[in-house]
Amino acid sequence: MPAFTPTELAERLGSGLLSFPVTHFTRDLAFDEPAYRENIIRLGKYEVAGLFAAGGTGEFFSLTPKEVGNVVRAAVGSAPEGTPILAPAGHGTAQAVEMARDAEAAGADGLLLFPPYLTEASADGLAAHVRAVCESTSLGVVLYSRANAVYTSETVAALADACPNLIGFKDGVGDLEAITRIHSRLGDRLVYIGGLPTAETFALPYLELGVTTYSSAIFNFLPEFALTFYRAVRAGNKETVRRLLDNVVLPYTAIRDRKAGYAVSIVKAGMNLVGHPAGPVRPPLTDLDDAENALLVDVVEMSRTAAI
Repeated sequence: MPAFTPTELAERLGSGLLSFPVTHFTRDLAFDEPAYRENIIRLGKYEVAGLFAAGGTGEFFSLTPKEVGNVVRAAVGSAPEGTPILAPAGHGTAQAVEMARDAEAAGADGLLLFPPYLTEASADGLAAHVRAVCESTSLGVVLYSRANAVYTSETVAALADACPNLIGFKDGVGDLEAITRIHSRLGDRLVYIGGLPTAETFALPYLELGVTTYSSAIFNFLPEFALTFYRAVRAGNKETVRRLLDNVVLPYTAIRDRKAGYAVSIVKAGMNLVGHPAGPVRPPLTDLDDAENALLVDVVEMSRTAAI
C-alpha cells in the first residue's frame, strides 16, 4: 500500500516545493543507479513536498520502459520516509497503463501522467486516455497539460467527476485564462502545480490563480536558493521575488534559451558545477558548451549571495 492516500498526497503536494530530480547517467549513457540513489537521499533531506522520479527533467522521454521502472524503484528505495515519490506514465494509453501498474507495484506514492506520444488527439480521446490510466491504479494521478495534451476546463471537470483518484493539474502551457477557468470550476478539488520550464519565473502570478506550488528544476543543484525563492513567493514578498528573479533566475533562463532542450541540459551542468555530477544528457539533447558553463558559474555564484 502507498504511504499516502490520493487525498493525503494532494494535500502534501500543495503544501510545499516540488522537484524533478535528474536521472544520472554514466559516460556511456547507462543509468547510474548508485549516483542516482545518493542524490535522492541528498534532496530528501530538504523541505520538499514531493519528488517526481524519471520526470521531464529526469529525461523520461529518453528512458526505456524498463529503465523507468528501475529509476522509480531506486527513488522509492532511497527517499527518506515521508517524502512522496511520483512516477511517470506516458506514451500511448496501453503503455501508460502498464507504467501506472508497475509504479504502484514499485511502491510509488502517485503518478504524473504525461501527454500521449507524438499524435494529436481530440478532447474525447484525451479524456479516455486519462480515465484508462486512473482506472488502472489506486494511486493519486496528476494530469500534465502540455504540448499535444492541453485539457479544457470542461474536460478536466468531467474527469474530476469520473476519476476520484485524479488529484492534480500540472500546467505546462502558461494559459492564464485556462487556469482561471479550471480553478473557478473545480476549486480545491485538485491541487494545482506550475509546470512551465524554470517555473520560478511564473510562480508569483500563478499563486494569485490558486497554483500553490510548482516543480523546481533549479532545486536539483541550488536547493537552498530554490527554497528561499519558494518561501518568498508563498509569503507574497514581491520585493524579494523580483530581486531573486533579476539576479539569478532571469540570467539562468537566458542561458537556458540558447538552445532547444537546454531546460534539462542546464540542470545537469549545474549539478556538475556544485560538485554533484549527474553525467551527460542523452541524445537528442545536447550538453552546454564551455562558454555557457562559464556563464552558469556566474549564476551559481550570484545565487549564494542573492538569497541572503
